Amino acid sequence: MAKKRTFISFDYDHDARLKDLLVGQAKNPDSPFEITDMSIKEASPDWKDKALTRIKGCDVVIVLCGEHTNTATGVSVELEIAQDEGVSYFLLWGYSDKTCYKPKSAKSVDKIYKWTWDNLKSLIGGAR
Repeated sequence: MAKKRTFISFDYDHDARLKDLLVGQAKNPDSPFEITDMSIKEASPDWKDKALTRIKGCDVVIVLCGEHTNTATGVSVELEIAQDEGVSYFLLWGYSDKTCYKPKSAKSVDKIYKWTWDNLKSLIGGAR
């Protein structure tokens, strides 16, 4: 089975470490997904267009939720792009010992899933 091409949406100011951990999991031999670093490193007038192109080129968007995700404008925009383009997405609870929040653009029915290796593999496979 081909690995799912994955876009990671995260709060760059607070949760970059979470992204690094997820990228590490993608390197596991039994990983069902791959990540090409598609982070937009610098704010620019066309960053939304760049995000659109990158998200449309992926099979799934993983939104890493942390303590400040509800105030992270970029995460909300990226999630809106995924929703508008019909790209599959899911939300992951980034910290087991902290309260994590959905981005403002999340739907009320969007669940934040516990981040375990088995859950992640199932979610990538469409179990949501």
